[in-house]
Amino acid sequence: MGTYLLGIDIGTSSCKIVLFDRDGQVIASETGAYKVYYPHDGWAEQDPEEWWKAVCESTAKVIEKSGINAADISGVGIDGQSWSAIAIDDAGQCLINTPIWMDTRSDDIAKRIRSEMGDRIFDLSGNTLQPSYTTAKIIWYRENHPDMYKKIHRILQSNSFIAYRLTGEITQDISQGYGLSCFDMRKGSWDRDMARDLGIPESFLPDIYPCHTVIGKVTAEAARLTGLKEGTPVVAGGLDAACGTLGTGVLNNGETQEQGGQAGGMSICLDHYAADPTLITSFHVVPDKWLLQGGTTGGAGVMRWLTANFGDYERTLEKERNMPDVAQFNELAEGVAPGSDGLVFLPYMAGERSPIWDPKAKGVWYGIDFTKTKAHFIRSAMEGGAFALRHNLEIAEKCGGEVKELRAMGGASMAHIWTQIKSDVTGKPITVCHSGTETSLGAAILAGVGTGVYDDFEEAVSITVHPTRHHDPNPANKEIYDKNYDIYRELYEDLKDLMDR
Repeated sequence: MGTYLLGIDIGTSSCKIVLFDRDGQVIASETGAYKVYYPHDGWAEQDPEEWWKAVCESTAKVIEKSGINAADISGVGIDGQSWSAIAIDDAGQCLINTPIWMDTRSDDIAKRIRSEMGDRIFDLSGNTLQPSYTTAKIIWYRENHPDMYKKIHRILQSNSFIAYRLTGEITQDISQGYGLSCFDMRKGSWDRDMARDLGIPESFLPDIYPCHTVIGKVTAEAARLTGLKEGTPVVAGGLDAACGTLGTGVLNNGETQEQGGQAGGMSICLDHYAADPTLITSFHVVPDKWLLQGGTTGGAGVMRWLTANFGDYERTLEKERNMPDVAQFNELAEGVAPGSDGLVFLPYMAGERSPIWDPKAKGVWYGIDFTKTKAHFIRSAMEGGAFALRHNLEIAEKCGGEVKELRAMGGASMAHIWTQIKSDVTGKPITVCHSGTETSLGAAILAGVGTGVYDDFEEAVSITVHPTRHHDPNPANKEIYDKNYDIYRELYEDLKDLMDR
């Protein structure tokens, strides 16, 4: 007999299911892949039914691999990607694929509403309306699929959809509210007047719950599909970035998580409300805390793209030598001097989110000549991601987000070279806290606090989060990076009109 917690992470390319013991140690894990569909330029969508199928299969495998009795799982926590707009009918069936966080089909709608509403949306929700936000997607449904729109019963987020399939309960957690422009970021509640003015029916909006609240129990049907025991408590869960922030131990004012997953970014914990029009403000999954966030498209996804298209030779070597994935790319990057001999990369591979919010921004390499090698392109890509992080941090600090140290998470944090580059570029020390399970751990902690496995969040973090290595910035390298960062900033300003055309 033991006490175990299950964390379910609904990521962009796959779900990750991790079973933890009370100390935060991984007992078993499994990933389940699904597709991102790109039917048109600027579109990126997924089928939530494919998420559910992957969750069911992967959860069953985790329980089987672990060898534990499913009755010993005390609770289930779910985190998910942001800004979904999952339209379900009154029978709970999905009516359409959901546009995901990188989808920009609603750009014209967002521009029109910003023009019509002025500062009202930012003043209420702490965020300017962007095409990737849930609000613009709902209005896109109304204007492009009117017949389907009439059948919508509720709009769900990624984690609340999985929670619904597990429990039959329709909910909205507080940390995912920021994608809807009728969400009051100070009060943590829906604003009826704003919903009416945006034309969003109040009936679309589920009741809001704290992220660690038990919202239901695993149904008999969900138990049959997942291997979980019927009656297992499920908490509301939360935003993936916020759960990852919790999973790195960020609980207190000024503590900051650095995100190195498919996307990049940072989340600064605040004990007071603060917002900037170029950043992202949300509630933390920890009660009475906010997150001031920067979210970029140029995270580890850039390195996946590089290795997929230009890494055949390195992958062959890694397979022959039983080396970790992208290890050869990391070694190549280490062989190039800081600053990549003047090669500068804009990591806008799917447009860009904060702080420039330009869906038409494009990736750019500047400074190519005959002296540049594959290694230069790899290192400059890492440096470009670090420049995007620095850009967000600089704006956050100007509006009151004091940052003393970064706590790194995500696949990119496993690369020592990339983590050191980020430390040098930003001038901030970086601590790596886990081994790729921070987001699922955060979801599991929510379940643990919600079911009483832990007395509170402080106890949970003290037991489960353990730093594994530390990086201090190199002042000499930062001086070199400062020059390339200036070029990075100037390049976009010079090219943005051309990108738009």
